[in-house]
Amino acid sequence: MGKITRAVIPAAGLGTRLLPATKSQPKEMIPVGNKPVIQYVVEEAAEAGIKQILIITGSKKRSIEDHFDSDNELNTLLMEKNQKELHAQINFMEIKYEEVQIFYTRQKKPLGLGHAIYLARDFIGDEDFVVLLGDTIILSEQDNNYVKRLMNFHEEKKAVATIGVEKVAPSEVERYGIIEPEKIGGLSCIIKNVVEKPKKELAPSNYAINGRYVFNKKIFDELKNLKSGYGGEIQLTDAVQGLINKERGKIWGLSLKKDELRYDIGNFLSYSCAFFDFCIRNDEIKTEFQKHVKEALKKFSN
Repeated sequence: MGKITRAVIPAAGLGTRLLPATKSQPKEMIPVGNKPVIQYVVEEAAEAGIKQILIITGSKKRSIEDHFDSDNELNTLLMEKNQKELHAQINFMEIKYEEVQIFYTRQKKPLGLGHAIYLARDFIGDEDFVVLLGDTIILSEQDNNYVKRLMNFHEEKKAVATIGVEKVAPSEVERYGIIEPEKIGGLSCIIKNVVEKPKKELAPSNYAINGRYVFNKKIFDELKNLKSGYGGEIQLTDAVQGLINKERGKIWGLSLKKDELRYDIGNFLSYSCAFFDFCIRNDEIKTEFQKHVKEALKKFSN
């Protein structure tokens, strides 16, 4: 197993749960604080040591490419106004992550997450790789990097797949892929089974997949001829179950630590909570923002 240097970020979803905001704006480009969602995801991958990133886009997603491209006109304007700090912020890829390359390909039809990952097969080749969902932010309040922990654990266990998981409320299991753990030790477990969005009464546990994965190339063999599953889409969870059936004991789950927080930018409520949390942490505005929140709570509490 060689060093993991490549990542895939699926960002082709239609974002229907955030309409009308996502009618012409990709949900991955909706701002959380002062940055779009997908910038946090790319930065997380880069901080973990990833050097090449493939973003799977779709129709009306051109703004994602534009965001990570250089804007010469804007750069000139900012430098003329001596706004060097802002110039550095918008050129973060060239300044902070100059060794990281970003590539793009399109998923022409919304055929599901599994189909989107399969589009990366030639980009990945024979290497192990990371998958980070483009609408999910994982924030480490300490200096830890969750993706880096996943990668290290995957290499240590010589795993076929290592999947990020976390406990959710029983009422939320219908929103996620849910694992059945076979053997739990601390933050890790061997995964016995996985099911996509089960009914609460049928869920094998309340351990949900949190949008971060490490795979070896065998995942592509499972995806190659996979038929449509839940929701009429090609589900990544079905491919993972295929791996489990063939590679018992080699599919692992790794939970978040207490100081690692997941933000699923999937609906208006979860997005609103994420935006609030990132604003409350922002050193530039947090004092005035906290003051506004206290006043607003008094005003609208009735």
